[in-house]
Amino acid sequence: MEEGCLDDHDIDRGGGLLDDMDEVLCVLLPHSPTTSNNIPLMRVVQSIKHTKRKSSNVVKEGWMVHYTSKDTLRKRHYWRLDSKCITLFQNDTGSKYYKEIPLSEILSLEPAQTFSLLPEGANPHCFEIATVSLVYFVGENLQRAESSVTSSSIQVSGVGQDVARMWEMAIQHALMPAVSMGDINSVYQIFPDEVLGSGQFGIVYGGKHRKSGRDVAIKIIDKLRFPTKQESQLRNEVAILQSLHHPGVVNLDCMFETPERVFVVMEKLHGDMLEMILSSEKGRLPERITKFLVTQILVALRHLHFKNIVHCDLKPENVLLASADSFPQVKLCDFGFARIIGEKSFRRSVVGTPAYLAPEVLRNKGYNRSLDMWSVGVIIYVSLSGTFPFNEDEDINDQIQNAAFMYPPHPWKKISQEAIDLINNLLQVKMRKRYSVDKTLSHPWLQDYQMWLDLRNLESRINERYITHESDDLRWHHHAQLSGLDYPPHLGNGTRIDGRQGVDRYQEQEEELETLSERVSDL
Repeated sequence: MEEGCLDDHDIDRGGGLLDDMDEVLCVLLPHSPTTSNNIPLMRVVQSIKHTKRKSSNVVKEGWMVHYTSKDTLRKRHYWRLDSKCITLFQNDTGSKYYKEIPLSEILSLEPAQTFSLLPEGANPHCFEIATVSLVYFVGENLQRAESSVTSSSIQVSGVGQDVARMWEMAIQHALMPAVSMGDINSVYQIFPDEVLGSGQFGIVYGGKHRKSGRDVAIKIIDKLRFPTKQESQLRNEVAILQSLHHPGVVNLDCMFETPERVFVVMEKLHGDMLEMILSSEKGRLPERITKFLVTQILVALRHLHFKNIVHCDLKPENVLLASADSFPQVKLCDFGFARIIGEKSFRRSVVGTPAYLAPEVLRNKGYNRSLDMWSVGVIIYVSLSGTFPFNEDEDINDQIQNAAFMYPPHPWKKISQEAIDLINNLLQVKMRKRYSVDKTLSHPWLQDYQMWLDLRNLESRINERYITHESDDLRWHHHAQLSGLDYPPHLGNGTRIDGRQGVDRYQEQEEELETLSERVSDL
């Protein structure tokens, strides 16, 4: 949904970035139909009115004059303001421009206050735009009325208090699209045309840290419009993210708060797993990529569960991609429903997204960390098939509670039995039978040499090892030798393993474990 240019009336009206957050429409976007009766994978999109604007949509344009802290000669250019920058063009028709001033680099916008650089006898400027390296002294305040200066000539010449005031208001509006945002505006620039997502807490916008130029995502909740329960869920998410520091979890930068709004600033990522599935050629992912993504999800979950945190709303939309690579790093996000639950504890509050919910939640029975493992099973199913594991002929809740899931020949006859076996062990109605994180990671489907190589390549790329472990290097090196496969030398643990020596060491370890196992059996 696009919006036309803002005129000065729109600016005076004070139409804020969040004024239409209550105009939220739920739209189901199904993917291409399949030959099975299973429900196709889809995204619940919440379309936002009056917020998403076309990139570089012009907000205001016209002639304006300025001089700078480095050049006191007053210059005249045709200024164009959009939601991301001010561009100073040489004229009003061509595309050649003199300079760009990104809004994200503007540190302050103030009325005229510094006159020490004003050339002797020159009219003062009207307002000041300060960046890290330069101050722009904008406009020209005519000190005496001149009979030759008419209203129309002022508009063309770019001088005069009225023209400058309109520009100052327009720039102020572009800098502070949410009207009053407190301290956040001095640190971050929010881009109103860059809607990254929307959900239970409001809207997530793209933004930029002013001094470093780092891209961020800013989640905003309007406290006056949203129920107290949703505000408390947002605070719950912030509290949990503050306690988590893991490469597989989205990083929380900071939180700002005004009497009207809460702003949560997080690292900006590149799309999500659902987008990756829906945009793939067949509307589903190959086993190799699915294994790669799911292993990362499980490693992040292991960290959460170690800290007694249960995500409670795992789904492909909440698995973000750190890059546009074919084999990207992934990070979990959206901890609004997350709960702190001990290993043997149970909770009863309603949580999560229905299609990914475990039977115990639908039955309003107590749930624990195994809730997340059910969701992992659904994620694997939808990733490999492009459909939910439910058919359209029966009630979804009944199918979940009976775990009556089907594997239609298309596409499941081309998918390995190991994958189906793991899904079946995760979609277990009885919680005690459901696989844990560690048991899932140990399943034959995820004990795959190619996947291990893919993960090691990722770790080498990001220069951080947190998914695989050095203790596995020797095992996979041995596997490669026995299978006649290449073992890339740069993927070792930093020490070169001699072939024969590596095999001997591996066999010794295996024999020690076998001996230990026999002793335990005797006991």
